Amino acid sequence: MRLHTAPDHGVVGAVATAISEVGGIVTGIDVAESSHERLVVDVTCSAADAEHAERLQEAAGAVPGVTVHKTSDRVFLLHIGGKIEVGSKVPLRNRDDLSMAYTPGVGRVSLALAEHPEDVRRLTVKGNSVAVVTDGSAVLGLGNIGPGAALPVMEGKAALFKRFADIDAWPICLDSQDTDEIVRAVQLIAPGFGGINLEDIAAPRCFEIERRLRETLDIPVFHDDQHGTAIVVLAALTNALRVVGKDLSSIRAVVSGAGAAGSAIVTLMLAAGVEDVVVYDRLGCLSRHDETLPPAQRRLAEVTNPRDVRGDLRAALDGADVFIGVSAPGVLEAAWIPDMAEDPVVFALANPDPEVDPAEAAKHAAVVASGRSDYPNQINNVLAFPGVFRGLLDARATDVTVEMMLAAAEAIAGVVTDDQLNPSFIIPSVFHPDVPTAVATAIREG
Repeated sequence: MRLHTAPDHGVVGAVATAISEVGGIVTGIDVAESSHERLVVDVTCSAADAEHAERLQEAAGAVPGVTVHKTSDRVFLLHIGGKIEVGSKVPLRNRDDLSMAYTPGVGRVSLALAEHPEDVRRLTVKGNSVAVVTDGSAVLGLGNIGPGAALPVMEGKAALFKRFADIDAWPICLDSQDTDEIVRAVQLIAPGFGGINLEDIAAPRCFEIERRLRETLDIPVFHDDQHGTAIVVLAALTNALRVVGKDLSSIRAVVSGAGAAGSAIVTLMLAAGVEDVVVYDRLGCLSRHDETLPPAQRRLAEVTNPRDVRGDLRAALDGADVFIGVSAPGVLEAAWIPDMAEDPVVFALANPDPEVDPAEAAKHAAVVASGRSDYPNQINNVLAFPGVFRGLLDARATDVTVEMMLAAAEAIAGVVTDDQLNPSFIIPSVFHPDVPTAVATAIREG
């Protein structure tokens, strides 16, 4: 905050006191200008969230003789001008450099690629590039906010690709939510990329877009909201079961949410050997005998719920070993967890507000995970997608297979050693240096 105050340096202490009294943490106070008429004071402080920041501003402005001139949010400051840029990998110091990087030298390379298109990945950025494609219809937990508002998220994704796997990723925000137009747009830009990362596209449209692109493109198509989430969930589940001494093949699991993430998690769990999965959504427990289910839910019902459990979420949880939530805040009451099997595992992954408060769940469950960074065991897609694409690009793969995803999950789980494994540490940090390499290796060999 930039404050204009009376020319009394004692006001600086009064401002610091006022901010601390409403829970703010002052990290810096600088007198930017001083005169006989006024002081200009810059105050830097930490707030819990945007609402708390407003309270801090009000507290500072309430100090006698203080006017809040303007405020800045460091998150917004970080985004000014965007978070990514294009840089040249070759020097352009003189006419000779220019003649090789651009005309006339580049023409020789283009003619060679016209004759040998299989060399495009080797001689261009295609071999190390991914398109991060969205229509802005399901951005984080914010909903259908459109392609422009989605751009900061896609920029962030591109920055993560570069940071964790040295991949050049490009945000592609499409101004259409028509399935045919999205498919065609991606098909048209595909020659310039080595892979397609679909991001924040709402279900059920995302399923058809992914299917059609996989059928028509000769580069891998990876829907991170589906496949990335599923990989990390399976890795975390593998280690959670190591903690409680149970096997994938013997557990009963309940998945709350039949959207993109829930469908992919169920598919990968079944492929990994889980035999008893009940899927719950707003329609109740999905059953193959329910003729009223929409197509996407019906496909899930046909391969799950072998005991034909009916009813609400509490009914599904009775005797279950595992709960995985990718649905909505507050759908699971902590008081229901004791009805689960001994040493239950609870993954409440709705973000930012989970299905059950992790601290409350921990009073009853043996292992708890969430999508939040302020609790142990954060399930974060960053553990998967950089290494997955690094392996796909290195292998010049044309598709992402279930076997690759299973191998990636196993690789992430394996980064946590037996000595490290405990109920509060079932998944490695996104900054663990071994994760991208382990996943990339698993993908190449998967």
